[in-house]
Parts: sequence; C-alpha cells; structure tokens
Amino acid sequence: MTIATVFIADDHAVLRDGLKKIINEHENFSVIGEASDGQETINKVQEVHPDILLLDISMPIFTGFQVIERLKNHLSEMKVVVLTLHNNESYVSALLKAGVHGYLIKTAPAREVLLALESVSKGGYYLDSTISKFIINHYIENVSAEVVDEWDGLTTRELEVLKLIAEGYKNQEIADLLNVSVKTVESHRYNIMDKLDMHDRIDLVKYAIRRGIIQV
Repeated sequence: MTIATVFIADDHAVLRDGLKKIINEHENFSVIGEASDGQETINKVQEVHPDILLLDISMPIFTGFQVIERLKNHLSEMKVVVLTLHNNESYVSALLKAGVHGYLIKTAPAREVLLALESVSKGGYYLDSTISKFIINHYIENVSAEVVDEWDGLTTRELEVLKLIAEGYKNQEIADLLNVSVKTVESHRYNIMDKLDMHDRIDLVKYAIRRGIIQV
C-alpha cells in the first residue's frame, strides 16, 4: 500500500496538531513535516518533498499565494490543498489558476479533509461544497451543447446517489436520506466514478448538469 506524505503549513499550532492527529490516523497518509509561516514552509518543503502540501493562505512572512509562487517548480510532483477562511470567487479563481488541487474552508469537518486528501492523491480535485456553486455557474456559462450518450451503466440507486452528490450533500447526509450506511454510499460513489471514469466531485457535477440530473 502506497502512503502519501503530507506537509501541514498553518500559523496556528492547535490546528496543526488537530490535523496531524486526523491525518496520521488514516492508513493512506502520513504527516512528514509542518511549518508556522511562509518562509519556513518553503524551506522545509524543498527539503522533504511531500506528496501533498496542506496550506493555509493567511500566514506570516509569506502568504499562501507567495508560497505557491515560490514552489511552482514543485507543483508537477506535489499537490496543494488550500485550507482557508476565505470562500469568495476571487480567491477561488486565483488559487485554481495558480495550480492548487484542493480548496477547503476551515469550518469543514475532519472527514472533509480526508476526502480532499484522498481525491487529490488520486489525481483529482476537491472543492468545498460551499464554493462549488461558483464553479458550477462558471461551467454553465461556458459549456457548449453536447450530445450525451446513454446512462453509462449507472444503476437507479447510483443515479440517486449521483444526484445528491452533485447537489452538495455529504456522504453521511446521503446515507441518512437513502436510509443506508455511509460505507454503502462510499461504495456507490466509487462505482459511479469508476463507471464514468471521473475522479472528483466537480466532474460528477458537470455530468449531472449535462444529463439534466440536477437543475441549477
């Protein structure tokens, strides 16, 4: 089993300690370093070469934006997941253009952090559900008319799960709505992504919009 290494950059020690505990308890991830400011982040990341950088935007010395700019030569090998209090469109656009693979709001639950790490470690993207509407609207404005094939082998239950995922519901919420276990929802989610050859929620949302599964 391949273990993805994670580096945590945040100026709050309590938050770093909490994230370390959550991440190290997951069998697929290991925290290999941490930093409390932008300069320390740049120096240490260049030494340890993590697979994923979990990065706060508002830090002393260098901001998260400046850290990303100074580490841009490492972005082909290292994924960046931003952890921030900001959820406005300008931040989202700027960071996605800068090359980040994940965008999480600091109020997100622990499970959300792990989902983001799982997604980016597999080559996908992960955006907090609170900012997904911006991405969806941007996509609708730019998408051209497409001919969509049949249902790609999705079962009725998988279509139900896909609709709820696209509408922004978390796994536990979907489980409650469908009266099934969270593990069952996760299994359906995996099967949906496998059948559609998609790797993150945004791709699923785009598919659901094209198919008319959800209305925005």
